[in-house]
Amino acid sequence: MPVWGSLYFQNSVSLVMEQLLYFHDYSMIIMVGVMVMVGYFMADFCVASYYNRGIHEGQKLEGLWTVLPGMLLLLIVFPSLKTLYYMEESDMSDMSIKVTGHQWYWEYEYFGILEKEMESYMSSDGTFRLMEVDNWLVVPFGVGLKIIVSSLDVIHSWTIPSIGLKVDAVPGRLNQLFTLFSRPGVYIGQCSEICGANHSFMPTSVEVLSVMDFINKML
Repeated sequence: MPVWGSLYFQNSVSLVMEQLLYFHDYSMIIMVGVMVMVGYFMADFCVASYYNRGIHEGQKLEGLWTVLPGMLLLLIVFPSLKTLYYMEESDMSDMSIKVTGHQWYWEYEYFGILEKEMESYMSSDGTFRLMEVDNWLVVPFGVGLKIIVSSLDVIHSWTIPSIGLKVDAVPGRLNQLFTLFSRPGVYIGQCSEICGANHSFMPTSVEVLSVMDFINKML
């Protein structure tokens, strides 16, 4: 849930978002170290009265600052590939949900555990301004979900920041991602691609329940 004045990511409720947060913190540590080192050398060169021939004409030093950035990039590449693998992995899914974007509402279709179809329009009732819908997307937590996203008119983007999921809905194309909610709750987002006059009134709202509550509500 977004909080007023927050300067960090929303709390993670999925494996993908946890990996994204770990990768963000890890890469920021490396970036801060690089910035401190570069800033130190720049300040030293600006205020120094003399120059060091070992720095200006050092072949070994030039080789070092050519190889060192490559090693730092390798330290970033492997965690990044691991995170991308988690985002694209779909073999662990137990249920599939197709999300279709329209101007200006979402259509949801369930496949696998149950077969159901519904449309989700923004509603003026409720607690959360511009985030309430008449039909929430209801999913169970602890169950692998494959989200298949498409559109029937213009480009939309189905986004839930708490699970680190942002999928473009492109007409004539199916995009898919895997996710798994780690705890129940209510999670909201908005269409993240400008899609027309009512783009701001196209929320994406998800209600996550336990498996038994999900079965009792949907069947």
